[in-house]
Amino acid sequence: MVIDWGNGNLLTVGQVARILHIHPNTVRRWSNRGILKAYRISERGDRRFKKEDVAFLFESWLLDYRIENRQRREKLAVNA
Repeated sequence: MVIDWGNGNLLTVGQVARILHIHPNTVRRWSNRGILKAYRISERGDRRFKKEDVAFLFESWLLDYRIENRQRREKLAVNA
């Protein structure tokens, strides 16, 4: 999979949503809950996210997914 990280060090809500294949409102919600650290810019308070923070979240998801799948396969093998 190729991830388009865009230009610069900071990503917009839309860019993060596209990278993680989630809705932009989910990105905002995670920002509000502290799951993904946002940096507020401008007087409007637009959110920006560091690429390394998004990459860390993505990699941790991938690791969790792999562990979960391994456990599921092992469980199916025992029950077969």
